[in-house]
Amino acid sequence: MAGSKTNTFENAALLNVFNNEAIANIGDAAGLQPSAAAGSLFVALFTVAPGEAGGGTEAVYTGYARVAVARSSAGWTITDNVAANTAEITFGECTDGSETIIGAAIMTALTGGDMLYWNDDPNLAVSVGVIPSFAIGSLTITDG
Repeated sequence: MAGSKTNTFENAALLNVFNNEAIANIGDAAGLQPSAAAGSLFVALFTVAPGEAGGGTEAVYTGYARVAVARSSAGWTITDNVAANTAEITFGECTDGSETIIGAAIMTALTGGDMLYWNDDPNLAVSVGVIPSFAIGSLTITDG
């Protein structure tokens, strides 16, 4: 028998990861607790898609770096099992090189770290003078 998470738990899991909120009633009434210090998640751009095990190829254009987004409602809005960026996410301007960005990932660290989620959007050509960004609500992550 195959199983699936309920919509309630999918939403709660996103709230825990992206907004640092507790998930009630797991283990005991206090539930799965949030981190003492919420910290940030890091958005990375990719030129080759990862798989379920991670991998892929991260962007390397001159000027690129992952962007930190707070694990709070100031960073992410959670609605109907979808996390979306609350504010614009802007990457460094490309000052040399060119790449085609085929997606973004949510990472646990500014460099290295673990990939938590993957989104296969946008398809964006980056070249000198281009500043990649996600408008408010345009980077979406679904837990389902």
